[in-house]
Amino acid sequence: GIARQAFHWDDGPEPHCGRKAAILKAHPEIKKLMGPCPYTKYQVFGVVSMQICLAFAAAKLPWAVLIPFAYLIGGAANCNLQLAMHEISHNLAFKGMFANRVLSIIANLPLGIPAAISFRKYHLEHHRYQGHDVVDVDVPCEWEGWFFVSAPRKLLWCMLQPAFYALRPVFTNPKPMLQMEAVNILVQIAFDLAIFKACGFKGLMYLVAGTLLGMGIHPTAYHFISEHCVFVEGYETYSYYGWLNAIMYNVGYHNEHHDFPNVPGSRLYKVKAAAPEFYDNLPYHTSWWKVYYEYLTRPDINPYARVKRAPTDATKKILKSE
Repeated sequence: GIARQAFHWDDGPEPHCGRKAAILKAHPEIKKLMGPCPYTKYQVFGVVSMQICLAFAAAKLPWAVLIPFAYLIGGAANCNLQLAMHEISHNLAFKGMFANRVLSIIANLPLGIPAAISFRKYHLEHHRYQGHDVVDVDVPCEWEGWFFVSAPRKLLWCMLQPAFYALRPVFTNPKPMLQMEAVNILVQIAFDLAIFKACGFKGLMYLVAGTLLGMGIHPTAYHFISEHCVFVEGYETYSYYGWLNAIMYNVGYHNEHHDFPNVPGSRLYKVKAAAPEFYDNLPYHTSWWKVYYEYLTRPDINPYARVKRAPTDATKKILKSE
């Protein structure tokens, strides 16, 4: 087969706004599922504490054990915290804005790299302007699609995911730094120094390696590909209904999440259960490794396999105001 050589350009609206309206008309009771989940803060404090304890333990491990340990356990734990940050970016841990921002900075700590506040800044636009050129920084750049075509190159792309995720926004759609972002960075540096003092270089490496390896090729990193990569022509968002949702704030329920970003992960399965006629006919993923397998082996799937939309007046205004 021939490798895909261009994005899927679409001139219609993204699918979620319209489906949300149709679902609420048919099932107004879904409104009751909206609003923060009281358990999120406990899960965050639990996983943050666990990671700090493991950083102490990792300090005593030889490198040959530390790196696989950081990959498997640290990667899964830090992925859980990234998805906590995602959940909190939608204000789904507390009613108040400020409390959510503070909790996201706490969830960020074991990642070793400050990201919580800047992630939110871009992520809300990924929802509002899904696929819009320049504004939705979740969509790969033109050169990524052009370069990462063969299976070995796509493997490299998957492994470099953390770099693309961090740097793509900075280069394609730079935004001024928020006050809370500066706080996020300073708190993170202070935490990293404290870990370094208490657990040494190995303790800090356990945390940072967990983040970088866990966002690459990892059972919990499949979602970077599965969510919006076009596996079936005509569909731009895909849910995954496998067991990994249990440790990932149900982020697999991705169509449901984009339809109702104000329903917390813990209740997304209820959205699907309440409106099966809207979800059961959509293509979905059942396995994380199959996502990788298809991504690497199908020539029609590479970074170009994303739906894009040309800039609109609304998105042009956003870019001008920055």
